Amino acid sequence: MKSASGINRRDFLLTVGTAALAGCLPGGKPPLPPGELLGMAHTLGHRLRDGGFPPPSETRQTGVLIVGCGISGLSAAWKLANAAVDDFLVLEMESAPGGNSRAGQSPLVAYPWGAHYLPLPSRESTAVRELLAELGVLQGDPNAARPSYDERYLCATPQERVYRNGLWDEGLQPQRGLDPAERDQQNRFHAHMEAFKQARGSDGRRAFAIPMALSSQDPAWRALDRISFSQWLNDHGFTAPTIHWLANYACRDDYGMAHDQTSAWAGLHYFACRNGEAANAASDSVLTAPEGNAWLARGLARKAAGRILSDALVWRIEEGKATVAVDVLFGAKTVRFEAQQLIWAAPAFVLPRVWPTMPGQLKAAAQAGDYAPWLTANLHLSDFPEERQGAPAAWDNVLYDSPGLGYVVATHQLIRRQLSGTVFTYYRALHDVSPAAGRRLLLETPREAWAEGILSELEGVHPDIRRLTTRLDIFRNGHAMRRPVPGSLWPTNGGNGWPDAQREKLAEFHSRRITLAHADLSGFSLFEEAQYRGVLAAERVMQRRGVRFKSSL
Repeated sequence: MKSASGINRRDFLLTVGTAALAGCLPGGKPPLPPGELLGMAHTLGHRLRDGGFPPPSETRQTGVLIVGCGISGLSAAWKLANAAVDDFLVLEMESAPGGNSRAGQSPLVAYPWGAHYLPLPSRESTAVRELLAELGVLQGDPNAARPSYDERYLCATPQERVYRNGLWDEGLQPQRGLDPAERDQQNRFHAHMEAFKQARGSDGRRAFAIPMALSSQDPAWRALDRISFSQWLNDHGFTAPTIHWLANYACRDDYGMAHDQTSAWAGLHYFACRNGEAANAASDSVLTAPEGNAWLARGLARKAAGRILSDALVWRIEEGKATVAVDVLFGAKTVRFEAQQLIWAAPAFVLPRVWPTMPGQLKAAAQAGDYAPWLTANLHLSDFPEERQGAPAAWDNVLYDSPGLGYVVATHQLIRRQLSGTVFTYYRALHDVSPAAGRRLLLETPREAWAEGILSELEGVHPDIRRLTTRLDIFRNGHAMRRPVPGSLWPTNGGNGWPDAQREKLAEFHSRRITLAHADLSGFSLFEEAQYRGVLAAERVMQRRGVRFKSSL
């Protein structure tokens, strides 16, 4: 079945493969625009498998050492600094901080390489509200039920649209050409999700809260983790194609995987966890900027100014009675850091490779999860491309049943400026192959082949986009986010062939010297989850050190 853009997922991969074999210049088409093939520092990371590191040539002392400078690590540093703790350092394997919230900059505009929005924070997301108030984006009382937000960060309208059957529809749920029965199913589904936003377990907690650790522990709700999201939909009579498309899109967008691979609890959490409101915006509004979530990462990083060491590969951890020793490769040199406390804010799967004496059960938990491979492309355009009929251009432009998720427009927030060009950020979750196969594709496929596949897909929507694209850069992330497969989030005692939950073992672990902090501890990658885990780790460390602080949680 063809997608609305004229190319399906199999065709996309075939186009990529054919372009690679043909030298990446299909006959009759103009040369591809220039660009770079970018991505996480996989070459440096892969050195952990090879070993052969030089012994330490010097030793440095610090109070708290944070490994990982994504949102979790930056949030831990932010919390420590706000409590007047100044004896900490942050190590980052990449050349710049930010993790999945990094951004690029052109002469025209900034643009995201990953996460690009933050929904209005719920009442439970107290640390997010505290940060937004500190940055001046949340105005007034951060604990107010409906605070006001700086309008420069509220997404300009129209916020989103979806391309289907040659036309753009407003919003994310397709409406055109549907029979009454399908519309009725859509209405019932959204009514269910609104009810789930208010639902509480027998313990009085919200069934689906964010951060997820604050959700109800009621076994009746946690049992949803035992089945897939697609099965839950079918079991409840939601069989309409547009509902399954929306559920599948949601899982691809937030989790990098299809809805028949995703825990029903995680799928429902996507729709039911966020109930934030604003005095000056609709409840479904989001906070964003041309550079995506990089403004949030920068706001956190300001509290760690001068304390971030980049291009730092941690290759060995040894926990002692008085300190924890951490060996770190900088170029060809190893530096040993001796810290009173270590916060591991890097992905969990790396930890067993660098901590030889890691407890066995914790090691198994760290290795139990898999990660979704992800592709992002930034298309620099000399002008806005030709539009199809229907809803006007939006910030988030979604393609129905298409290989990619669609694109966001970097200049949308700058709508009052008269800009001649723009940048489209295209997102593609490699969910239609196994994670291992997706990582191989990312490693082995040349930039030109990806560029040809992306342009061929987008030409079905914007016929002149190839002519207008002056540059096309590709960013690869082989381990973008931990995958919330059924059985991975809450203990289920096995069943249905899914693995029993290992996530809680990661979330609950902390020793005298080592504390974990990463979105992996939540089982999926969202800003609110990463920040919560980082702040929680910092507060645990300060408790051990006898530091007085006011909790952000």
